Amino acid sequence: MADHDHGARHAGPSHHLDGWPHVPAPQGPPPPAGPPAATDPRKHAVSPPVSVPHIGPEIGPGPMAASAGAPPAPATAVEEGPRPQPPQAVWATKGEDTRVHALSVWTERVPGHGEDAEPFVVHHWGTHQGVIAVFDGSGGAGSTPVWQGPDGTTHTSAWVGARVARLATDCWFHEVAREAEDGGPDSLHQYLDWFLAKAPQRRSKIGGTMRRQLPTTLAAVHYQIRDDRNSLALRPLWAGDSRAYVLSPGSGLHVLTRDHTRESDALELLRSDPPMTNMICADREFTIDTQYIASFDLPCVLVAATDGYFGYVHTPADFEYLLLRTLREAGSEYEWADLLRREVQAYTADDASLALLAIGHRDFAQLRRAYERRFDALVERHLRGRPAALDRPAAGAVDAAGGPEDERETHARVRAWQDQSWQTYRAGYETYLPPASEERR
Repeated sequence: MADHDHGARHAGPSHHLDGWPHVPAPQGPPPPAGPPAATDPRKHAVSPPVSVPHIGPEIGPGPMAASAGAPPAPATAVEEGPRPQPPQAVWATKGEDTRVHALSVWTERVPGHGEDAEPFVVHHWGTHQGVIAVFDGSGGAGSTPVWQGPDGTTHTSAWVGARVARLATDCWFHEVAREAEDGGPDSLHQYLDWFLAKAPQRRSKIGGTMRRQLPTTLAAVHYQIRDDRNSLALRPLWAGDSRAYVLSPGSGLHVLTRDHTRESDALELLRSDPPMTNMICADREFTIDTQYIASFDLPCVLVAATDGYFGYVHTPADFEYLLLRTLREAGSEYEWADLLRREVQAYTADDASLALLAIGHRDFAQLRRAYERRFDALVERHLRGRPAALDRPAAGAVDAAGGPEDERETHARVRAWQDQSWQTYRAGYETYLPPASEERR
């Protein structure tokens, strides 16, 4: 179904950067004055045209969006002081018959200090292409405070890094769409380098190989609807351990990215959580990895997620189950987004963000119907025999006689079920997994 061209590149040639409007920066410090105009990727000054739907931190309830949390004040109200940042937000398209249906979910564990940036979702109608992306600031490597907001809140290097990477990705795509620039990793790397160099940093007295300046992951999918209108060209782009996926009604969820860690087995990654070997940062070389899928059949759903979503489930199949179960229960794009937000907050121990784009479905009802058969097959093939202990941790497991089960027996049963589920799920899930490449520090 697809032709592949795998690669990992960076540091591309300079661009001709004229005339594309710039979306205001996400929450975070404004970058200082830039280089000469001929090489300035920020040479944008006005809001985006209506042909480029955009999600940003300022977005609130309206025709294209909705947010969870306290409702905004009426337009005539005068606010006293800055509005506190909500601990979660959801956004979704209106539900019109456009065959492009989008949503995003963003949550933080500590209000005001979530190190995931808001997800990025954009579709350019004129060229039938777009990008979804997520950014997870790496708090362990970037815990140093580097910037204080207008409200006096201090933010870490990881917090700033994720938001700067989001802004760079935003401006990069505008140039790709308007000027037909190359949409590969070389040009994206150039934008990331430039914005990171201009962002606030603070050198820490604490050294070590794990310390980074403005560290963040990135997982994105740049897509273009092909002329036949029956397929997509896909180019996932990533650094770190956030992931991009494509979900097919017939074959289910396929991962498009390979984590930059020493371990690459998805089940073992759930069990061990190894450190990353590559991430975006301002003080060291990093790689934007990629692959190219020339044709993927429509309809399908593109997904980008940080590890707060997929890193705290019991098996890789659980993440697809979460997507499809909440889809079955939802009556609109917004309800789907809100259910995904509620579910992840119930189980994750991290900030979590997700961007999702469904393409080729006439309306939401058709989208939901398209995945009914896949949901039934997923439950039958991959979730059969799920240990009850996973769903009732407080009560504990019981043995065949109804008495309490030994903890070691429960652990062994859970591992055996995980192994069996992964064995039956893995081949389909890894259909588009990029080949392993030499890891970089």
